[in-house]
Parts: sequence; C-alpha cells; structure tokens
Amino acid sequence: MRSLLVLALFAAGCGKEIGDACIISTDCDPNGQRICDSSQKEGYCTIQGCDFDTCPSESECIRFFTGQFNNKLCNAATEDVSTDDCSLDELCNLEGHCVARSSEIRYCMRKCSSNGDCRDGYECRKYSQKDPNNMATFAQHGGEPVVGPDATVDEHTPGFCATKPPST
Repeated sequence: MRSLLVLALFAAGCGKEIGDACIISTDCDPNGQRICDSSQKEGYCTIQGCDFDTCPSESECIRFFTGQFNNKLCNAATEDVSTDDCSLDELCNLEGHCVARSSEIRYCMRKCSSNGDCRDGYECRKYSQKDPNNMATFAQHGGEPVVGPDATVDEHTPGFCATKPPST
C-alpha cells in the first residue's frame, strides 16, 4: 500500500511533455521549469528561452520573430559562412530577410514528422523547399528550428507541432 502511494506521488510530480494541453503552468511542471502557453489552442506546455541543445528529447527549439520584416535580403544558408549581409545585431531568417536579434523569442516545441504526430487542432510544420505550400506556412505563420553552429535547416531537420491556421 505504501509503495502505491509513493508511486502515485512520483507520477503526479512529473508534469506533462512539451506540446501537451494545459490550463496553467503547474499542469506542465509543478517545479516551474515548463510553462503553459495559454495563447495556444487548449494551451501548450513549453519551455521559453531554449537553445539548439537544451530542449527535452520529445521537442526541439523553435524561434519566432515578432513583427514583419521586409528589410535587407540575405541567404540563410550562407549567412555568417561565406557572406555577412546582416549586421551583428541581426539574424537571417528562413524567408531570406535580416531581422533584429531583439525580435527573436524561442520555445521548445513538440517534434513531428507528419500531422499525425500532433494533437487535434495542430499541424506539423516541417521545412521543405520542394513543397511551396509548406514554405508559405512558415512565411505566413512563423517559426523556424534553431540548429547548432555548424548545421543548417534542411529536409532532415525535424518538424514541430504548431496551431493549425484557420481554414480560408
């Protein structure tokens, strides 16, 4: 009986995985490391302020940029490697624009390879140069994976579960 009580208490303290539904942050993690992004449909357990190697195994770090950027053009594949189109206080996003580093916000988000990996009301956003609809979704709704210093976002980069845009 005592071992069942200990097991129940242990299980209750684990919290939810990244991408799970939530109402308040303690639904995600009673210790406060994970938060509930209640602006997402039915809430979204996440960790804010991640880097390419800091998210739990079921997730990856995704960056979003606040605002619209149609300023200086750049090439994300060559920026900081063979070209430096963006200034030191800017990043080159997947859309090919230099954006202010201060406009970036990062979240751990659930990894996926298809829509079936995401919960209802969410879609798998995966980078694909071959699929113009996919790239349009990235451009319109934001979010791009944060990769290591010697890596680039390509077809092998995992996708992430994000709220489905409203049907038009």
